[in-house]
Amino acid sequence: MKMLFDFFPIILFFIAYKFQDIYFATIVAMISTILQVFFSWIKKKKVEMMHIITLVMIIFLGGATIFLQNDIFIKWKVSVVNWLFSIILLGSHFVGEKTVIERLMEKSIELPKYVWNRLNVSWSGFFAFIGCLNIYVVYNYDTDTWVNFKLFGVLGITLVFVILQSIFMAKHIKK
Repeated sequence: MKMLFDFFPIILFFIAYKFQDIYFATIVAMISTILQVFFSWIKKKKVEMMHIITLVMIIFLGGATIFLQNDIFIKWKVSVVNWLFSIILLGSHFVGEKTVIERLMEKSIELPKYVWNRLNVSWSGFFAFIGCLNIYVVYNYDTDTWVNFKLFGVLGITLVFVILQSIFMAKHIKK
């Protein structure tokens, strides 16, 4: 359910693009991201850092897309957000005693420190890869292909990665 909530603005962006154009879809993504953050705040009285970063980037790059009537800004958002996540995850190895992944998941499962570190590096690499792959798609394919990649490609790759990470973690979970 959480993954659906996280992908809510992307799904609405996709639907809006199919009915209108990239600029209308960008406005829909901006509004839906604001609503996502608002509902998260109402429900939990806090907002995840991922949603805050995404909100700032969609407002900034989506706003530039609308204001300048240039879709390259919204297309770059996927890469910028993923690269920021990658940097934050990697940086957490050097700041504090626990990595971001460990802080996020330690209440749910218990793993050895080296496994938390590997997971954190893996996720950092994954986000860096998605950012680079997005740039490749942006500059080598048309907007229709990019929109499909943004929803189906990124979602599919993410699901496969989560499954692989789950298999890796299952081998190391402390009983």
